[in-house]
Amino acid sequence: MDLLGSILNSMDKPPSFSSKQRSLMKKHKEELLRKQREEKEKLKAFREKIEENINKFLHDESLQKQKFEPMEQVYRSIVHDVAEVAGVPAFSIGEEGVDRHVMIFKREFTPSDDELAALRRGEEWDPEKAKLLAQKQELERKKEEEWALNKTKDFVPNSNYREKYEHLIGREAAKEAARKTQTNKLYGFVPSENKKDVRSIEQTLADIQSKKRQKVSHNPAPDFTE
Repeated sequence: MDLLGSILNSMDKPPSFSSKQRSLMKKHKEELLRKQREEKEKLKAFREKIEENINKFLHDESLQKQKFEPMEQVYRSIVHDVAEVAGVPAFSIGEEGVDRHVMIFKREFTPSDDELAALRRGEEWDPEKAKLLAQKQELERKKEEEWALNKTKDFVPNSNYREKYEHLIGREAAKEAARKTQTNKLYGFVPSENKKDVRSIEQTLADIQSKKRQKVSHNPAPDFTE
């Protein structure tokens, strides 16, 4: 006998089921399959019912919308699926586990965002009331825009340059300073005439040498002979 056969013979054999246990397992499996078939048939019948319902809704000219009773999510998903195939707008409204339901609308009566928000708040949609509210909101918006525009036009600076420095340099000097510090496209805030040096090169060099001599005469070199 080879090694593998020896190992297999030494291992414990799996437990065997009695005929009673096998019978119970078979019944359990059959029961599970039966419930699955019943649930499938139930969902199929529900879908056929919804298809018939939506078909009647589409052919009834007196109806603009229709509300279904609250139902579980799996059934709501079937309603949404049938409505989508039929080209009918459908919306889930209400609280999950309490009164969550589906509402469908004729395409030409698809609810606006405001109407849908009102329905989801549990409020009755009143077109006239909504129209008045929209007009009121538009009027308030225009008033705010007009107020903002007038505020910009009537803006007055908190301080004036000339008045701010008048007590330091006098009224006329302040006026002159304000005039000279106006923005210049070429030189910034410094007047362009202040940028020009009309001296010749020789005169400039002479002025520099003169300044150096004055500096040396005022600051004599220290004596290191001591």
